[in-house]
Amino acid sequence: MITNGPGTLPEAPSPAFLRRLEDLVDADAVLTDPADRWSYGYDNSRRHALPDAVVLATGHEQVRDVVRLCNAHHVALVARGRGTGTTGASVPLHGGVVLSLERMDRLMHVDPDNRALVVEAGATNQAVQEAAAARGFFWPPDPTSSGYCTVGGNLACNSAGPRAVKYGTPRENTLGLRAVTGAGEELRVGVYTTKGVVGYDLTRLLIGSEGTLAVITEATLKLTPLAESRRTLRAIYRDIHGAARAVSRIMAQPVIPCAVEFMDGRAIRMIRDYAGSALPADAGALLMIEVDGPEACMEPALEAVCRAAGGPDLVEIRAARNAAEVRELWRARKALSPALRTVAPKKINEDVVVPVSRMADLIAGLERLSGEFGVTIVNFGHAGNGNIHVNLLVDPDDPAQMAAAQPCLDRVFALVLELGGTLSGEHGVGIQKRDYIARELDPAALELMRRIRAQFDPNGILNPGKTLPPPAPDQGPASGASSGVSSPGTPRSGTSR
Repeated sequence: MITNGPGTLPEAPSPAFLRRLEDLVDADAVLTDPADRWSYGYDNSRRHALPDAVVLATGHEQVRDVVRLCNAHHVALVARGRGTGTTGASVPLHGGVVLSLERMDRLMHVDPDNRALVVEAGATNQAVQEAAAARGFFWPPDPTSSGYCTVGGNLACNSAGPRAVKYGTPRENTLGLRAVTGAGEELRVGVYTTKGVVGYDLTRLLIGSEGTLAVITEATLKLTPLAESRRTLRAIYRDIHGAARAVSRIMAQPVIPCAVEFMDGRAIRMIRDYAGSALPADAGALLMIEVDGPEACMEPALEAVCRAAGGPDLVEIRAARNAAEVRELWRARKALSPALRTVAPKKINEDVVVPVSRMADLIAGLERLSGEFGVTIVNFGHAGNGNIHVNLLVDPDDPAQMAAAQPCLDRVFALVLELGGTLSGEHGVGIQKRDYIARELDPAALELMRRIRAQFDPNGILNPGKTLPPPAPDQGPASGASSGVSSPGTPRSGTSR
């Protein structure tokens, strides 16, 4: 038996339970063959655990009925979009039911007059963007996996992407939700207006909760008009300190860029070797900057950003004059992910956030840790809000590398908190960082969160073992405890790395 909050979960659902599942949805929508279930047991963290059953829901009412059945039988339930998350949040550690929302992909209502779009949770981010763009709008969250990830997954992790620096995260761009709590209660929370203050803000509470409070089935998204014009700049600096100072200057002046992306010197060297990018030999850091707005304002806006981006450490700055030059400027950044996959197909990828003014201190500290532990660390990310993706290039199948990676990662998190940062900006907590968050949140806050979770999910069926650490003595985890390096707890079946 395992425990999660106030409830106690059986190790496996009974045959009678599985038959009842088939009564609730179409027979072909319940997968019980191990070969069919296998692909629903992983996410992009490369963790895996085999669920006992997979349900392919097609509507809110089916989600409600499946949750109620799982609650009545104390069976674990994990909601899943497309599995693009990197923290193990959709891995069914304790078997049970994986509730896939991939078939719930309808765009239910596009309302340009009210700048709103109502969508089911299984619709992809790209489908939303295309529907909005056809009416002259966009939804600001745009994670790298936007062509495949679902809106429900974006909401579950509050996943934002580069445009968050100007337009905000899903929390700032979602008006309301329809959901089902762990107790099987149906909720409509939020508003259909851009202002509203009736009751507590349960919409923002559910966003980022990683499916531990309720299963989101529908969302009312707040749309933003597409900018009339956009300009792209690439600025190269001698070192990270010069780039970080430039970011602080850029973010302190009135023209807010819609994206400020960052790559450190090691990332630049990697793409130069991998893709033959023609970047200057003395490039120690790179910023990709985009500015959008009315066409009549573009030239003065670009001049203001260029002035802020300048300084004695600037090697060169280039502005794209047409679409072909935009693609050329972005070529180096787009070559980074394939290069990382080639060099380290099982890298440890963490997304931390520090105040923009401390970004140089973070990178310098990471360079020291890289030398101390002999672990290659490559950094890139969303510099405009200090959200840096820290990549430890290690092989989880190599015991020697992992022995060094565990204490190194522990020190990375300690460094982030020392700089006034937070342990996750958009990837979420899942199981990767679960046991570290007690270092960031005080005991009273954690206990209140546990009580909130129990109120939504009294039997502890929703995504057990994720996001919140179990109650424990007032101390942080031991060095290298559960993270991207090792799994917390002992999943019931089928776990692999």
